[in-house]
Amino acid sequence: MLIIGNVLAAVVALIHVYIAVLEMFLWTKPQGRKAFNLTPEFAEQTKVLGLNQGLYNGFLAAGLIWGLLGGGFGPIVFFLICVAVAGVVGALTASRRILYVQTVPAILALIPVLLAH
Repeated sequence: MLIIGNVLAAVVALIHVYIAVLEMFLWTKPQGRKAFNLTPEFAEQTKVLGLNQGLYNGFLAAGLIWGLLGGGFGPIVFFLICVAVAGVVGALTASRRILYVQTVPAILALIPVLLAH
């Protein structure tokens, strides 16, 4: 169970690295605008917001990577819960799709991590 949980936590971390890159560096580019359904004008007006959001998603990824590389059970659980909560808030305030991109993978990783301990 621990291996499955760690693999799934790594997938969640990679998802958040990807989200961070989209938000921080590609927000105004076609790939970022398509991912977040933004017009070129709105993307340009909100690029600082995207940078800020990306930084937070990068911290979520960094925390999971830290946990996986030696931080252990506590940080992995903490950051998976943070991801799940962030996904719920994002689903309630921005797009329901965020629930499936963030919360569901985090919970699917959290279950085997908790069962392994």
